[in-house]
Amino acid sequence: METLGANSAAEQTQNRDDSDVPRQDFGALQHGCDHYRRRCKLKAPCCDQIFTCRHCHNEATTTLSNPRDRHEIVRHEVKQVVCAICNTEQQVSNLCSNCGVKFGEYFCSICKFYDDDISKKQFHCNDCGICRVGGRENFFHCPKCGSCYSVSLRNNHKCVENSMKNHCPICYEFLFDSTKQTTIMKCGHTMHVECYNEMFNQNQYRCPICSKSVFNMSNSWERLDQEIAATAMPEEYRYEVENLCNDCNHTSKTFFHIFGHKCQHCNSYNTRVITSGETGNHSST
Repeated sequence: METLGANSAAEQTQNRDDSDVPRQDFGALQHGCDHYRRRCKLKAPCCDQIFTCRHCHNEATTTLSNPRDRHEIVRHEVKQVVCAICNTEQQVSNLCSNCGVKFGEYFCSICKFYDDDISKKQFHCNDCGICRVGGRENFFHCPKCGSCYSVSLRNNHKCVENSMKNHCPICYEFLFDSTKQTTIMKCGHTMHVECYNEMFNQNQYRCPICSKSVFNMSNSWERLDQEIAATAMPEEYRYEVENLCNDCNHTSKTFFHIFGHKCQHCNSYNTRVITSGETGNHSST
């Protein structure tokens, strides 16, 4: 009985608090899912099921046992929403037609996107065709790469056509509309920041797509110069090899060494052997 009394008192206090809140703001930040705070749910046009957001839908439908049933929602095609407060199904808008509650402090009628947490600084990019986070003033749209990038990268990155409209080379998640932070490597290819950091932690310093060095490796190349100079190869391994440099794309010849083969154009050791003199004369030219 004491517990029930305590609950009743709490409910009365909550009711008094709610009565002081404008109807549009009722329930703000109290509803939603793991992905977003919002006061409505989406009716998926593809399967007529109700989900809090597109991510909830995709997580449920892309793991169905029958591969033929797996699918993803097209956000722009959503026509109906369900109020999380009064459970009324209605056409897409930002105010409930029945109880007057605002579905989200941020609302995009194009993406059918709602979010009560506006600290993310959401904005809609017409060129991308979807909503982004981080504040419009902090981003610009690169037409060649086909995505929004930080203003710090304006005229400061290598463009690769539609580079963001690909899958992360590490985890294979589609990058363009991923909610995870992405980064652009020196070569212009993109991946998730967390995948990039994991690659670094595994001592992998080349782009998984084009094999170019993703860091300034000059100090490492100098150390290799010293190690090779201090370690002579046995006579039977002293032959020339031709290598292709992954960094500058030039070919050059150098002597075989177990530690690596230096590009004679850019001094990189990020090379691969394409022909070997192992079975030939072994003499230099």
